[in-house]
Amino acid sequence: MQNEIDPVERARHLRLTEPSPWISRFAGLPAKGSDVLDVAAGGGRHSRVFLDQGHRVTAIDKNTTALVERFSATALSIVEFDMEAGIPLFDAASPLSGRDYDVIVVVNYLYRPLFPELLKALRPGGILLYETFALGNEVYAKPRNPDHLLKSGELLGLVSQKMQVVAYEHGLLENADIPGVKQRLCAVNDLQLSDRPDHDPSAHSIRVRPLTGS
Repeated sequence: MQNEIDPVERARHLRLTEPSPWISRFAGLPAKGSDVLDVAAGGGRHSRVFLDQGHRVTAIDKNTTALVERFSATALSIVEFDMEAGIPLFDAASPLSGRDYDVIVVVNYLYRPLFPELLKALRPGGILLYETFALGNEVYAKPRNPDHLLKSGELLGLVSQKMQVVAYEHGLLENADIPGVKQRLCAVNDLQLSDRPDHDPSAHSIRVRPLTGS
């Protein structure tokens, strides 16, 4: 998580090693060997989940020191890039120029100009896993700046009529990795792939792991 994180808060995030239960729950959805992008990857706790399942993972963050230390001997592709510096994430001047992905993961990070870019970078059938803080969190902890807090239903609005929503939650998580008010989304880019007569996308076989800790 980059925005509104002071050194003490960043250190707190980097100490986290267990993945978010939301990410673990839906990590079984992608086909084996998928290309995964972990946005604002921090210490790489979610990159590890997908690497361990045999996926090709790219982790991007403004500061990659922790990633380099923890993944020096793995196949993780590490990209150091300031996503808020004004260069579009997939622009010709970006290290991710022209790339697309089967899975995009974003946890505890919000920079709204990235939204349309992330959706465009999802391949047909691609999966978006997104979890971050929402309005109301300012009562509990950082982030408190409304620019860094989702509005009610904002993640749903992001994918409405563009992707199939598999799961969505919004509420206070008291026993989460970082307690607070959060929105969590799992959505699939398959509205244009239906072979049904009514053109509605087919339901997914959700091979989920049990939710724990939240």
